[in-house]
Amino acid sequence: MKALAELAKRRGFFFQTGSAYGGVSGFYTYGPHGATLKATVESAWRERWATREGHDEIDAPTIMPEAVFEASGHLDGFDDLLVECPACEQSHRADHLVEGQTDIAEAESYTAKEIEGLLAEHGITCPSCGAPLAEEPVEQFNLMFETAIGPGSTNRGYLRPETAQGIFVDFPRLREYARGELPFGVAQIGRAYRNEISPRNAIVRTREFNQAELELFFDPDEDEPDLESVADVEAPLFSAEAQTADGEPSFQTIGAAVESGPIADDWVGYYVGVATAWYDRIGIDLDRVRFRQHQAAERAHYARDCWDAEADVSGPGQDPEWIELAGIANRGTYDLSHHEAHTDERYRVFSEYDEPRTVERASVEPDMAALGPEYGSQAADIAAALEDLAETDQRAFEGETVAVEVDGETVEIPTEQTGFAVEEVTERGEQITPHVIEPSMGIDRTVYTILVHAYDEDEIDGEERTVLRLPPEMAPTLVGVFPLMDKDGLGEQARNLAADLRAVGLSVTYDDSGAIGRRYRRQDEIGTPYCVTVDYESLDDGTVTVRDRDTTDQVRVGIDELAATLAALQDGELAFDQL
Repeated sequence: MKALAELAKRRGFFFQTGSAYGGVSGFYTYGPHGATLKATVESAWRERWATREGHDEIDAPTIMPEAVFEASGHLDGFDDLLVECPACEQSHRADHLVEGQTDIAEAESYTAKEIEGLLAEHGITCPSCGAPLAEEPVEQFNLMFETAIGPGSTNRGYLRPETAQGIFVDFPRLREYARGELPFGVAQIGRAYRNEISPRNAIVRTREFNQAELELFFDPDEDEPDLESVADVEAPLFSAEAQTADGEPSFQTIGAAVESGPIADDWVGYYVGVATAWYDRIGIDLDRVRFRQHQAAERAHYARDCWDAEADVSGPGQDPEWIELAGIANRGTYDLSHHEAHTDERYRVFSEYDEPRTVERASVEPDMAALGPEYGSQAADIAAALEDLAETDQRAFEGETVAVEVDGETVEIPTEQTGFAVEEVTERGEQITPHVIEPSMGIDRTVYTILVHAYDEDEIDGEERTVLRLPPEMAPTLVGVFPLMDKDGLGEQARNLAADLRAVGLSVTYDDSGAIGRRYRRQDEIGTPYCVTVDYESLDDGTVTVRDRDTTDQVRVGIDELAATLAALQDGELAFDQL
């Protein structure tokens, strides 16, 4: 929406960074109103997803060493499909070109070879210069920004491509803060970085962006969400089955969707319900939202189930343009298991049984006096292999010798030298690797969607105006305070009133420039819900005019009651038509 982009730049919501130097694609600066709106979105997210749920929040570094991303799989599997134009040498997301120039959707799930075939089959051309791309190779391009930690280049690091790894890496310590009790959640809001091939759509797809993520650790055999609290929430669900059949999203209650499908995971269903209510609260139009289930081909290999919240950000009369706002995924034990395998730390939680259990436990105590002279430096590895075998296959010790594999070779050890024994032990619990449910939200895309859905043009008294119909809770400025004119003491009283409202924590702007109608229009454009005008009647009876942005209706309110009235309007405890 060009009109929205122009308004965002003119009114200080967001604009391209460093335009004096030509700008750099994929980097945007939030202006005064945009920074406030972003902070408000983050505060609303923190209140609903962390504070109200009883979860903790951390703030991890944005740079981490290479080993972290080797364990997480980002070094090998965090790629996009790149094609370079032979004529203008511009690089493009090959799957986006296919989606933009054909009827094919979700091309991201295709392989590089399949995309190459589609480029040729459909005659895909370069969007910059129009040159054909049919003969060009499609390559995997890793999206992470690489850097060196400290002097030199021996200690390689990367800017984080998501905030989640900062939580997973320090799980052993976070587990202690939670006293080892499941379920518990850890939230984080912060910046992440992806070296996007083709940044586009203003703050929708950038190279530096803001995320809000929650990692909920739980035992799938013991822990259940509070489904009853969201059972009656109606969410627009677009199941994988409906996508395959070229169907449409349908509103279903969370209770019904979890009980009979298409949502198979209780925790995923719970967070879809929470997200639906939260989006409605912050001003996103649910009639322009859908929760789309990942199909098998596009689902990450570690994800048990995943639903994306998507919003239509098209302009009036245009075909829908869906962007991803959030992903809600069951990541299983993938992350914690991989970090445990790559470190000496234990990424597990002790789960206590309801009743102590007596079990048979196998153990080995290898005779190192015999193994040492026989196998030398391999003796320690043989002992470790015997310990692993005793845990997994007791029957292997029933014969006269035990076979273990060390350094690719099979070694036969006399059973009597293994010290194998089985004894009864009483166990009070076991070490388990928690499963993870991850609601991950893009703050910038949420801000953009709020602005798109709030943007409106109408006519008041024969005059066209642009208005952002933001909920009072989300508006960067709650109230504009104006003197009818800056003379006869009106300006002084208006300035004092603005200061008094700020002192009680309300967001206020003061404006005495130009005609009163133009001042109203300026506030309408930035979404200010209410305007207060000090006039000559105010000097006589201590009342002011309060104007509603959406209806332009006006009522008189006593100055002594004004702060409490505005606070109630902001919190939703009072509607304007009740004044």
